[in-house]
Formats: sequence, structure tokens, C-alpha cells
Amino acid sequence: MNLNNNKFKPGLYCVATPIGNMGDISFRAIKILKESEFILCEDTRITKKILQKFEINKRLISNHKFNENKNLEKVIEILKKNKIVSLVSDAGTPALSDPGRILVKECVRNEIDIFPVPGTSAVSAAISISGFSDNFYFCGFLPEKQNQVKKLFKNLSSLESSIIFFISPNKLDKRIDDIKEFFFNRDIIICREITKYHEEYIRTSVDKLSNVNFSRKGEITVVISEVKKVRLSFKELQESDKKKINKLLKKMSIKDIVKKVSANREISKKLIYNYCLSIKDEN
Repeated sequence: MNLNNNKFKPGLYCVATPIGNMGDISFRAIKILKESEFILCEDTRITKKILQKFEINKRLISNHKFNENKNLEKVIEILKKNKIVSLVSDAGTPALSDPGRILVKECVRNEIDIFPVPGTSAVSAAISISGFSDNFYFCGFLPEKQNQVKKLFKNLSSLESSIIFFISPNKLDKRIDDIKEFFFNRDIIICREITKYHEEYIRTSVDKLSNVNFSRKGEITVVISEVKKVRLSFKELQESDKKKINKLLKKMSIKDIVKKVSANREISKKLIYNYCLSIKDEN
């Protein structure tokens, strides 16, 4: 788009805003915010700071998870009058673990044009520096209850892609054992306060996660690597063990096989796990 072109089509604009560093906002984002009739935002106080920084003075509508349903009729009515309305979150790209999805769906239902104004996102920022597979699954914020987290992790552990999620430092500390249980054969990067003054990136393997020290302040994006392709010698496994594992792979998960085979034997769980992976790769 020509930056000198003042004409924007009417509709809803999903505008990405900085996740920490104000310098990350795009020229186009500034321009569309200046052209908007209204700006929908999570916290007006946070958005006002961004707007003041770039000398933007527009009417704000508070739009967070507790009132976005109530706002629907009002906002759709505005958009049907061929107005330009921008949607922003406190930081990053709207509707990605932030309010906005409900409004976007309603705009689709009412055949109202929706335009992305791309920019910063903790998800793409974290995966870009991870060194892990760019085939990834993003699961947003983890559930609150441990049994729900375990159920989610169990499902995710069967994926060969990278895994990304948001979490607070204190909650991450409580979930370390769960991460080790379901992803022990992977690497991990903890991205804290991305683009901010105290940004921090900690790389380690999941099995060493308990030894990692990280600040309990700020926001964290976690990236867990894809399953490692490991080639090991399996001489420690007896032929009877291998035959048993081969049969069990037809009806049980790798996690359950590891538990069963190692239950009454002094065999490394990691060795059993890697052997299971090698068989699956061959098939």
C-alpha cells in the first residue's frame, strides 16, 4: 500500500501493536489508527499511551473479555454505516489469545470487510529465534486446572511439531513436572519479556528444566521443540524387550509402553522411549 494514499476502505481493521518496544509499530498501523472513526481496545489506559506516543487522538471503546459480547450490536451498527474501526489488544496481534475473535466472527456473519494490519506477535517472535521446527502448534494460555493441563499435554505430546504457549512465570514453575512428564525428549526455550528492557531467553533441554532459574516477573512465551530424531544403540534392550515393545506399539501409546516395560525392570525410560520412536520412524 502506498503510504501517501489516504484512502482506506470501510471495515474492521485488526491492528497489531508493540509487545514491548514502541519502535516495532508499523507505519501502516499508525496511519490506519489515525484514520479510524473508533478504536476498540482492551484497556483504554494502555492504548492511550500508544496513541499519545504517535500523536493520535481518536475515540476509544473499551472491548475486553468481559464486555465484548455486549459491544457486538453497537460495533456492528457502526461498521454497517461504512465507518473505519480499528481493533487492538494491549500488546501484539488481536484475537490471538486476546479479545477480538467474537467480533471478527460477527463481522463475517454480517459480510463486513475485515482487514489485517500485521505486525508484532509473541508467537512468531519466539518461534523465529527458537531454532525449532516452523511447523508448530500454538495453544495460547494453558488451562488453570492441572488435570486439564495434563490432558492437553498428553494430546500435544503425540504431535511432532513445535509447541508454543503463553504462561506467567509463577505458573510455569508449577507446570515444570508436567512438561517433563510429556515432553522429556525435547528441547525448550523460555522467552521472557520479549522486546522489553529486561528481555531474557533461556535455552535448555526439558529433562534439565528443574535446574533452570528465571525471574518471576513479566510475561513468558514457551517454545518446546519437535521430537528429537535420535539414533542410539539399543544393545541394552534384550530381544524379548524389543519384541514386547513392537507388539505394544500396535495398541498402546509410547508413554504407556515406557511405564509398562520399565515397571519391573531396571531399564532406562529414555532408552525405551527412543527405541519406540525409532520403530515408529521406520514404519
